[in-house]
Amino acid sequence: MASTIRVRATSSGETTEVQALIQHPMDSGFVKDSKGEIIPPHFIQQLIFEHDGKNVFTADWGGGVSKDPYVKFAFKGAKKGDELKISWIDNKGATDTTTAKIQ
Repeated sequence: MASTIRVRATSSGETTEVQALIQHPMDSGFVKDSKGEIIPPHFIQQLIFEHDGKNVFTADWGGGVSKDPYVKFAFKGAKKGDELKISWIDNKGATDTTTAKIQ
């Protein structure tokens, strides 16, 4: 499955604001396709944002999160030019990781 993580991280003073859009089907396992068959569950179980080797945001998800989830949060302790690492793992064992430079 092709996945894309789009991230924007902007530092302003002490606070860094992060916005991320993750392309993923996020199928709950409760929806039927056009033939009436259940679409198997396929969703991100854990999403992690790391700065300087430390977790700054972690989300533990189930099938109740919508397709292509959007996340927005802020944290302290980063500065412009620092890297933010973003990674996820889904219930089928697939993973994706990317990094973003804080602006």
